[in-house]
Amino acid sequence: MTTLDPVAVFRTEAAECLEAIEAGLLDLTHQLDNKDLVDAVFRGLHTLKGSGAMFGFEALAAFTHHCETAFDRVRKGEVAATSELVAAVLAAQDHMRALVDQPDADHGDTGHKLLAQLQAAVGGKEAAPAAVPAPAPAPAPAAVCEAPAKKKNSWRIRFSLPANSMANGTNPLGLLDELRDLGECTVRADTSAIPPLDALAPTELHISWDVTLTSEQDRSAIDDVFIFVLDDMELSVEEIECPAAAPAAAAASVEEKAMPAPVAAASPPPVPPAAVPEFRPVEAVPAKREVPAAVSQAKAAENVRVPAERLDELMDRVGELVIAQSRLSQLASASTDIALRSVSEEIERLSGELRDTMMVLRMVPVATLFSRFRRLVHDLARETGKVIELVTEGESTEVDKTVIERLADPLVHLVRNSIDHGLETPADRLASGKTEAGTVTLSARQAGGEVIISIKDDGRGINRERVRAKAESSGLIQPGQPLSDSELLQLIFAPGFSTAAAITNLSGRGVGMDVVKKTVEALRGAIDIVSVPGQGSEVSLRIPLTLAIIDGLLVRVGSGRYVIPLSAVEECLELSLEEDLRSRGRSFISLRDSLVPFLRLRDLFRTCTKPDVHQKVVVISTGTERVGLVVDQIVGDHQTVIKSMSKLHNNVATFSGATILGDGSVALILDVGHLVAAGQQQEAQLRVAG
Repeated sequence: MTTLDPVAVFRTEAAECLEAIEAGLLDLTHQLDNKDLVDAVFRGLHTLKGSGAMFGFEALAAFTHHCETAFDRVRKGEVAATSELVAAVLAAQDHMRALVDQPDADHGDTGHKLLAQLQAAVGGKEAAPAAVPAPAPAPAPAAVCEAPAKKKNSWRIRFSLPANSMANGTNPLGLLDELRDLGECTVRADTSAIPPLDALAPTELHISWDVTLTSEQDRSAIDDVFIFVLDDMELSVEEIECPAAAPAAAAASVEEKAMPAPVAAASPPPVPPAAVPEFRPVEAVPAKREVPAAVSQAKAAENVRVPAERLDELMDRVGELVIAQSRLSQLASASTDIALRSVSEEIERLSGELRDTMMVLRMVPVATLFSRFRRLVHDLARETGKVIELVTEGESTEVDKTVIERLADPLVHLVRNSIDHGLETPADRLASGKTEAGTVTLSARQAGGEVIISIKDDGRGINRERVRAKAESSGLIQPGQPLSDSELLQLIFAPGFSTAAAITNLSGRGVGMDVVKKTVEALRGAIDIVSVPGQGSEVSLRIPLTLAIIDGLLVRVGSGRYVIPLSAVEECLELSLEEDLRSRGRSFISLRDSLVPFLRLRDLFRTCTKPDVHQKVVVISTGTERVGLVVDQIVGDHQTVIKSMSKLHNNVATFSGATILGDGSVALILDVGHLVAAGQQQEAQLRVAG
């Protein structure tokens, strides 16, 4: 049995907390007067500080305390929320991440600089003070408790924690310290529940506390202290009379006897002591919130943390099961045993359901990827001086988690280039009749077995003359070489290619766009780019939904069998031997009044076999580009478990992987994007030759 590392659990939860804080800060940038957002950021900082202290991350707790204090002042109206404050806390949040990941490392004076920036943001933007009324006569001594400069409240707090709370990382001393920070505090420990020494477990907690607190804070400040342990503890909070009330009343009585008669007559009649109760309950929090057992169990089962490695291992086992099931189906189809066929069909159904369930477990919404770019766009806007609006669409589209992980860096490059090269400065946009703010749109949608992720901007577009000039000077193309618009735009993904006039912090070195293309191709995807001068550009990434198991079309070419991803297949046609001979030299077929180039896989793979009498053409496509693949036979659909190619075959661009068939033989998976590009290139050569 494995035991989870408490520190690892804290780091996971801290990462989620920091993401929530960052999201709140970025929302607050556009709504500085939104009190709910201020409260949400404050609660996140408070939770991070408290849990950090409990797990021994003292530096994190101490640093976060200053940010929490700043937002507490905003929450109370002492200072106003400003863009400078949000930027300061965002920068401080990066330091918090470093303190979570490397608590013992030497972070230099980064923390001091950030705190100075935070102090400047808070100190220089204080809220305007309220109007001060005209001076009033000095109050009588009796009013010391009842009408101070700022009213103080007294509370009686009784709380106890579960016996296993310390073993789970909860430190009650930290709670008491936070209560002491709120004001004058008297603490009494109740040890009556401690068992005899022979029955005492050193890891269990049996002490409860009775605290009397006098503070200028309200009830919500007390709730904030217990905010992340409230569900599992017993807590009672009662408001009591100000401790100075009785002495003040006595002083008032003495003062009245010394006053002249007219003044004494004007005083209100004294309140009988019996009319003032000792305790005045405001709200009592029960030992545990009254939640039905069924509801509590349902909430506990909503989410379960599972390491990604275990999901990958389970996916491998499911893949092996699919291969074994395919073998069983092949044996059952060749047998006359009815019972064997029945069992085979049942196992095929169960393995299919297990495969579908496993695929759903690996799928995550693309919103987890898009959310990372809000901070990036915010920082780039401040760095470049441009006004940028980020729009996201299709966040609920689900993609394999491995795809999400690999797409993070390519999308960063594309967004940075859209902002640096695409969007104009506010002055240039206004001069060209556009709005001051430029828009970057991230969108995702599913199309068959692919997900299309697009990065679109409304900037100046790609300067094709500059691209061609740079490509010719770099030797990528020959001077005057004819290129289609798509081929010309694809040159920006060449290694070392850049049209930037100067090197900046964002771009200009020609490193990044070629990495984007390599990463997308490694995912068996493709890149489409469209640009309209003066209106903007759009880069679309076409990525398969999953990298583990796909539906494929099994075909035979000569004696070899190959798999074509079914999501790329449009239709299948018959190509007779006579038509094959007539099309030699031009390699086109007429498909509904349009010519589609085709590739003879027999020639491409050099099978050295004679073609079948009735060959088939499988028309595949990626976006708007289509090409036909001539095969000898279409075997049928096949559940394809993708296996990676060895390092020796990394340079074989025609294949994207391999799979094991039911008879134990290997079938190669065709790289659709590469084949379509090869077909289009062949078409261009034939047109030039013609």
